[in-house]
Amino acid sequence: MTTTRRAALALTLAAAFALPAAAQSIADIKKKGEITIGMLVDFPPYGTTNAQNQPDGYDADVAKLLAKDLGVKANIVPVTGPNRIPFLLTNKVDVLVASLAITPERAKQVDFSSPYAAATIVLYGVSKVQLKEPADLKGKRVGVARASTQDVALTAVAPEGTEIRRFDDDASAMQALMSGQVDAIGCSTTVAAQIAKRAPAGTYENKFNLRQQVMGVALRPGQAELKKTLDDFVDRNKKNGELGKLYQKWLGTDFPTMPNS
Repeated sequence: MTTTRRAALALTLAAAFALPAAAQSIADIKKKGEITIGMLVDFPPYGTTNAQNQPDGYDADVAKLLAKDLGVKANIVPVTGPNRIPFLLTNKVDVLVASLAITPERAKQVDFSSPYAAATIVLYGVSKVQLKEPADLKGKRVGVARASTQDVALTAVAPEGTEIRRFDDDASAMQALMSGQVDAIGCSTTVAAQIAKRAPAGTYENKFNLRQQVMGVALRPGQAELKKTLDDFVDRNKKNGELGKLYQKWLGTDFPTMPNS
């Protein structure tokens, strides 16, 4: 075989293997009989695992509700903060129900449904360390999950001289705080609540808010039909109370008032 023919064959094989592995339309999803959904499993109570090591939490229940609404099975794929958007853009998953905050930066990469959840991001740290405002971060060690909303929010306000330590996920940042590697972390109030349950009373406290965020189901750009279906799903289940029931189940609060996106 000539070099030219080998090159042509290599290009043909590469193109074949580059074909999308994930559904591109509602018809594709229904033909496949399942929807592949990327989800964090290290962000309780939104994403976690149960006793059988299966995905669980608010996002898991929303993912299952979405699949039921479409009349297909839910194939939930665990993702991490840094790889969730790449998983979507490389067709490893059809959509993300992965506590992905709607931000202008991310909206350049993916499309979002109407918000289906919300969270407050706080600076949470050792009680004896004085951190009342961003200026107090100078000279302090602060942890965040890499490429997360809290990473972006903290980086935006941290003064020069702040030692920002980036970890693979919230669980690693949490461990860093509890083992004394950092003075504080940027995290959701739900993660902060998990830490408070594990530590002696008064060890840690909320310092100040970094950001209020709303989360949407993420999909690849240019899928107008799928976006409308997701928007309708979220809006309908807000109105009929199903999302409210799941919010009460996992977060113990009423479904928050949120703008449409």
